[in-house]
Amino acid sequence: MSLIGEKPAAPASGKSEHIKDGSDATFMADVIEASKTQPIIVDFWATWCGPCRQLTPTIEKVVNAAKGAVKLVKIDVDANPAFAGQLRVQSIPTVYAFVDGRPVDAFQGALPESQVKAFVEKLAKAGGGESPLDELIALGKESLEIGDVGGAAQAFAQALQTDPTNVKAIGGMARAYLIGGDLEGAAEVVAMAPADAKDPDLDAARAALALAEEAPSETAAVEKRLAADPDDHEARFELAKALAGAGHLQAAADHLLTIIARDRAWNEEAARKQLLTVFEAAGPTSEVAKQGRRKLSSILFS
Repeated sequence: MSLIGEKPAAPASGKSEHIKDGSDATFMADVIEASKTQPIIVDFWATWCGPCRQLTPTIEKVVNAAKGAVKLVKIDVDANPAFAGQLRVQSIPTVYAFVDGRPVDAFQGALPESQVKAFVEKLAKAGGGESPLDELIALGKESLEIGDVGGAAQAFAQALQTDPTNVKAIGGMARAYLIGGDLEGAAEVVAMAPADAKDPDLDAARAALALAEEAPSETAAVEKRLAADPDDHEARFELAKALAGAGHLQAAADHLLTIIARDRAWNEEAARKQLLTVFEAAGPTSEVAKQGRRKLSSILFS
């Protein structure tokens, strides 16, 4: 319903590759055919509709945040009444979700952002789909697992071009730099993330950088000391720090576990604290962390 003496404007559409204005003429291509490869949301609206002006910025924001997992087609029912009539749109805004060429969900009215977000997330899952950004991150992780550091770096770089603030992409790229031995590059990437950002790969990169920063540069002297006295915990600890800083996390963990087994309280439990940082650098699902935690528990509770 329009306000007296005021000509309402149409909802402003944000410029986005994920949002477009549709029509009856393009409905088959924009919605029916397009939804066979990607979930499509159709927003039926009109220029005189107050609730439409409330919903439009919200739904556009949520669709853009989905990074391509779904797309939005906006249709002015006054200019394009045919498909709105076929779908029995009786009030606006009305929003339909299409998957595989058919409507699978709908709602009416200007819902709050939390409900719109839930609607979009449900639709993305129903479409089987990850967004292109999620696919790049998954590809990067898979590449790291098989040792293709170059392929991983390329995938994460493309993901960061799409979303420079994506914590998973930042963590993955940092991990790729670390595996490649580029500590400076890893540190620059980690700095892109907010200080309070949390992600397993990002946490691992931060821990690995901390280990590298603390690592002694020379080990010959401590190795000689340790060879002369296997109970020289300080020498073993320094050697473990050097190994961890160089990325040899399993060897570092073994030395630290040896110290804990022989004197768990040594130097205010310095070995146990360092071991936990090594586990974090290796990642919670790594064999270094899983086997190391089992050995640690066996030592502490024996």
